[in-house]
Amino acid sequence: MTTAIDQIRDTVTTNDVVLYMKGTKTMPQCGFSSRIAGVLNFMGVDYVDVNVLADAEIRQGIKDFSDWPTIPQLYVKGEFVGGCDIVTEMTLSGELDQLFDAKGVVYNKDAADQIRAANS
Repeated sequence: MTTAIDQIRDTVTTNDVVLYMKGTKTMPQCGFSSRIAGVLNFMGVDYVDVNVLADAEIRQGIKDFSDWPTIPQLYVKGEFVGGCDIVTEMTLSGELDQLFDAKGVVYNKDAADQIRAANS
């Protein structure tokens, strides 16, 4: 029988970008999830969204897996990046672009620049 941790490990290692969130990328169910999904959607990142509200075991399992108490959680190439505040800071500083570049993740650089310009 597959555990929630096994499912999570499989999801984050077989997909380039994964967002564990409340809701879905097209219908986020909390402001923090909406912020990260909005950034990824605007930047044109191809990512898998996992709705933790649909499965209580996954909801707790992702917190145990990352040893991080909150959701949303972003993973890039199997690596835990962070939650809403960290991803927001990385987006505004350009670090998220650098991470995507280093990991070979396709995104719209002009859109990333537009986010920074709108928030400067």
